[in-house]
Amino acid sequence: MGVEEAVRSTGRETLIDVRLTPGAEGSGIAGYDAWRRRICVKVKAPPRRGAANMELVSLFASLLGVSRSDVKIVRGANSRDKTLCVNLPRDRVLEVVDEAP
Repeated sequence: MGVEEAVRSTGRETLIDVRLTPGAEGSGIAGYDAWRRRICVKVKAPPRRGAANMELVSLFASLLGVSRSDVKIVRGANSRDKTLCVNLPRDRVLEVVDEAP
């Protein structure tokens, strides 16, 4: 299947399952973990005081071309495994995630 397993539609919104690696040298989508069925994302920010979460939200907002308020962490705020909710159709999210370097 691939990355499609990590992106689900709930009607008007799309859920994105990610595996976050904070404290990385760079920020961006780093691939897909087939075993966890999650998109791997790296951010520069450390996992302190929500900095990594804020950078994750900002990264996806920028990639998807939406405001930060349109991207929310709905599960896993204190975990590396997170689920994001975005106010975009699933097809658009998949298109952007597939194009990401």
